[in-house]
Amino acid sequence: MQQRSFGSVEYEHKKVKTRRQAFLERMDGLVPWAELEQRIAPVYPKPGRGRRPYPLRVMLRIHCLQLWFNLSDPGMEQELYDSRSMLEFADLSLSEPIPDETTILHFRHLLERHQLGTELFATINAHLARQGRLAGLVTRSSRRRRWSCLVRLRRAQRRRECRDGGRRALEIRDAKGRGAREART
Repeated sequence: MQQRSFGSVEYEHKKVKTRRQAFLERMDGLVPWAELEQRIAPVYPKPGRGRRPYPLRVMLRIHCLQLWFNLSDPGMEQELYDSRSMLEFADLSLSEPIPDETTILHFRHLLERHQLGTELFATINAHLARQGRLAGLVTRSSRRRRWSCLVRLRRAQRRRECRDGGRRALEIRDAKGRGAREART
């Protein structure tokens, strides 16, 4: 177990939760991380030869952050240094090494080389459909559109929050299209 810094202790006691934090907490619960890691693990580099790779869990979460927030490789690296919520979502801290833009690029190329993007997209769709949160999504061919369901989920949430006149609410639709509101503070 790693020792916590004074900054991390103070951060835990802040009173306001940002939209970004709320979105990342929601995605942490919605995305089937273990299933995705199992699909990537056979092609992910193993420790032993050369420089030790970052944990697969960290790189997968960084890749998702990059897609959800439409960030370039250098932009993702900067956000990891700037945004505490993104850093914590990726299971990193400033006291340990943070992946640079080249490492992020190599991970993305690994997924593309083994054509795992479509497979990951299908896994997420199947998981959300089993939970009754999503039905009838169409898989797209381009890399940027593969994860569009999650990006659309985030944008729709933001639009609904704006329409509610400052009261933040999230509407969840089940497989039959019925909606239920959850109030967010």
